[in-house]
Amino acid sequence: MTRYTLHGMFASGPTYKVGLMLNLTGTPFDYEHVDLRSGAHKADAFLAKNRYGQVPVLEDHEQDMCLSQSSVILDYLADETGQFGGKDRAERLRAREWQLWGTGQLSIGIFRTRAQKLGFFDFPEQVVAANLANATNALKELNGLLEGRDWLVGGGVTIADIDIYGVVAYSGQAQIDLAPFAHVRRWMSRVEALPRFKSIDTALPKESTKA
Repeated sequence: MTRYTLHGMFASGPTYKVGLMLNLTGTPFDYEHVDLRSGAHKADAFLAKNRYGQVPVLEDHEQDMCLSQSSVILDYLADETGQFGGKDRAERLRAREWQLWGTGQLSIGIFRTRAQKLGFFDFPEQVVAANLANATNALKELNGLLEGRDWLVGGGVTIADIDIYGVVAYSGQAQIDLAPFAHVRRWMSRVEALPRFKSIDTALPKESTKA
């Protein structure tokens, strides 16, 4: 049996973050597609794995562990694979700071703007404007913080980069122009040049698969 099973949905940004981490670490995994439109994430069998009824969920069959919340899963995989966790405790804590920061304006702005552009939600005009402003402000802040840096934490790629990239990568689908954010674009290119990198279109299958 493959050690890990990732339960998720290919169009889900948080699921992509975990799929990207698994690919970058060269970790084989089975993939279980969760059909959100049919309500599979609210079925009793799925709620037994994740009480929140959300994707992604990672099962570790070897450790009898079942985890939800993408940032927690990335943290767990960094420990289990020995990769991208930072060189010491200080870097790991800095990475966690970035992960928590990313759940604010950045994720709210980009993911909600994307959902509106793709027709998943129909927000009132003032909410659309607020979502876009959140995204733009967060990207501006990220761009400034990346000036003079290759990576978000320390001298190498960490789960902070994987987590934040997994949000910014959806800017195109949100129709947000990254041209004004040169430092962000250069940082994204560095992530995309990593061995075994997979894009939002290639990291996850559209149906359940075995490793």
